[in-house]
Amino acid sequence: PSTIGKSFLYIIVIKCKAAVLWELNQPFSIEEIEVAPPKAKEVRIKILATGICRTDDHVIKGAIVSKFPVIVGHEATGVVESIGEGVTTVKPGDKVIPLFVPQCRECNACRNPEGNLCIRSDITGCGVLADGTTRFMCKGKPVYHFMNTSTFTEYTVVDESSVAKIDAAAPAEKVCLIGCGFSTGYGAAIKTGKVTPGSTCAVFGLGGVGLSVIMGCKSAGASRIIGIDLNKDKFEKALALGATECISPKDFTKPISEVLSEMTGDTVKYTFEVIGRLETMVRVKIQEATKYQALDLHKLKPIFHIKISKSDFSSVIFLVCVGFLAKKKFDLDQLISHVLPFKKINEGFELLYSGQSIRTVLTF
Repeated sequence: PSTIGKSFLYIIVIKCKAAVLWELNQPFSIEEIEVAPPKAKEVRIKILATGICRTDDHVIKGAIVSKFPVIVGHEATGVVESIGEGVTTVKPGDKVIPLFVPQCRECNACRNPEGNLCIRSDITGCGVLADGTTRFMCKGKPVYHFMNTSTFTEYTVVDESSVAKIDAAAPAEKVCLIGCGFSTGYGAAIKTGKVTPGSTCAVFGLGGVGLSVIMGCKSAGASRIIGIDLNKDKFEKALALGATECISPKDFTKPISEVLSEMTGDTVKYTFEVIGRLETMVRVKIQEATKYQALDLHKLKPIFHIKISKSDFSSVIFLVCVGFLAKKKFDLDQLISHVLPFKKINEGFELLYSGQSIRTVLTF
């Protein structure tokens, strides 16, 4: 039992449904799991909605290291169910977004206004919380966490530094996108790229993050935004969100870099690679914004005389996005192509693989 004011709150183990990934290249298995109470400085959250992101698929395919079995998922909205001793920033009943990039507010990265990769980030795939243990059990076996969040479950436990309170009125199925995809793309244009008014931008890849980049470029005042994708079905949405024109490499015999040069007279100032393919990044010669690449892109700088930056989710731009959403400065509905019940998670990933979805949101 833990004391809150003069009342007693008995925090117990919760049994609930979760999508467990037992091994590589396997579908998710909906299982009954046990979720332990939060320990000191931890928060237990009831998940309301969670988005399907390509990063989650990287675990399935082995592109991101993880221990198995594991509960992935990192883009979500939930409500605080209970808190551990010493938690001061949230309370039961608060609507929150889990942060896969924590904010301890104490390490050098957190204290640096230009930094965001907190020392508590689980980028090595250790799969446990701060005390070195997991809060999940299934069939008598421990199940590992993913990126401090694990949102493909009805309940999860996170460190207090991995959760941010949001407005109670924020629609769960929309605001969950701010937990990763939208903030990553929008922040690439606004914070990392610092797109300037009147500039010309090129965006390679028109998925959820790429479209969010376009929204950021438009917000920054870019006068020309060129969307590039093999899938022409994505062009209509890109144009609706702010792209001034869209092209497909399939329509040209020459390299797309030459096509862009001829189209713009070499005036493209910002180029965003939002596909994550090594060959695309090597050919794109200006500004890239992607995740999880082993290539040392800075070795290209003396060759191309360019600025190369990596853009990932930033808790700073996250807060900006939450504020902008409350003021209705952008419409996240445009990024949500499918809403499915949580039990249809495997169907949601099939939509991702087929290219039919921009963002699929699972609801509980």
